Amino acid sequence: MRFTLIALLISITSLNAQSIDYNLKKGYVAEGYDVIEYFNNNAVEGKKSFSTTHDNVKYKFSSQKNLDTFLMAPEKYAPQYGGYCAYAVAVKSKKVGIDPETFEIRDGKLYLFYNSWGTNTLELWKKENVKGLQKKADLNWEAIKN
Repeated sequence: MRFTLIALLISITSLNAQSIDYNLKKGYVAEGYDVIEYFNNNAVEGKKSFSTTHDNVKYKFSSQKNLDTFLMAPEKYAPQYGGYCAYAVAVKSKKVGIDPETFEIRDGKLYLFYNSWGTNTLELWKKENVKGLQKKADLNWEAIKN
């Protein structure tokens, strides 16, 4: 009986655990910015009244319409690399915070970048071999995502 209870608790904990490590500065993915608006080429902060949880992390949206859009296909809109800086994941294999207003939609995916203290990693990303950086980031992310 005791073993069964422990196994059940482990199973429930596993179900509630997020699948990857997300950048949750300010308590939300993308620091609370609306991930749908990025696909409209806008960086817009979401509102608490339009929020949801996906993969056990919170997202905010600027409208009910955007929240509904996300709920129909959350994987499509979730940022790459858990919302960490794509350039840092590619080049340094490190999880680095982002500026939620520095982003790129490429190949239908959302990439976020660090932009502070005179360093805009989106500019560096674009100057270098983006396809090569994407491949490198994908490989690095597999090693550091948990």
